[in-house]
Amino acid sequence: MPAEHRMADSGNNQVLREAFHTLLEISRLLNTGLDPETLAICIQLCENGVNPEALASAVKEIIREVAAINQDGDKQN
Repeated sequence: MPAEHRMADSGNNQVLREAFHTLLEISRLLNTGLDPETLAICIQLCENGVNPEALASAVKEIIREVAAINQDGDKQN
C-alpha cells in the first residue's frame, strides 16, 4: 500500500475516533447508560440500516426490563 494511502487511512481513523469520542460524550451527557461497546454496536446497527428510532425504543425497553429484573432480585434477597 502506498504511503499516501496509509496516511489517508490514518487520518480517517483519527476522524472516526474523534467522532466516536464525541458521540460517547453526548451519550454520557444525555445519561443514556450506554457503555462504549454498546454505543459502538448501536452505531454499527444504524450504519447497517436499522431504524434509529426503533433501536432507541428497543434499548430503552431492554434497560427497563433489566432494571425490573434487578429490582425483583433485590426484593427476593
